[in-house]
Amino acid sequence: MILKYLDGGGHGCNYPDNRFSMIRRWFHHAVFYGFMLCFAATSVAFVYDHLLGLPVPYPFWSWPVLLGTFGGLGLLAGTGGMLFLKMKMDQAPAVLESRGMDICFTANLFLISLTGLLLLALRSTPAMGLLLVIHVGLSLGFFITLPYGKFVHGIYRYLALVRNAGEQTRGA
Repeated sequence: MILKYLDGGGHGCNYPDNRFSMIRRWFHHAVFYGFMLCFAATSVAFVYDHLLGLPVPYPFWSWPVLLGTFGGLGLLAGTGGMLFLKMKMDQAPAVLESRGMDICFTANLFLISLTGLLLLALRSTPAMGLLLVIHVGLSLGFFITLPYGKFVHGIYRYLALVRNAGEQTRGA
């Protein structure tokens, strides 16, 4: 996947300062692919548990754990990087009303991935029960607010690209 409309004309974007860089694009990729790997891990775990009758917890080298580990690491890197860039950026041109939503959304994804990785690391300790409650609570909150938050921009962006492709085809 090349995501040609996320390259800022080939130079990247001038975010968080006036120098052009691809760093924001790379962080977006880490978030997207990390999220997709975590989604795949959850889907495979569903199949393992409900269709194959394999109960949790799964061994480290199983597909759900490996996919979730790599996805969680991708999400940590991507969301951590996006939060870092958000803190470094020039606040003057930003829309202040959306800043809180942006930070909360990104921080929530960061915390979901962090608690998921902590669950893996501490799953044989007494802390697992509390971590599981926190992780599931954060995840539930994320999915409940999904249609109302920043994540929905991926759907709108995709629809805009489909429309643009149709217009380009009709114009050719």
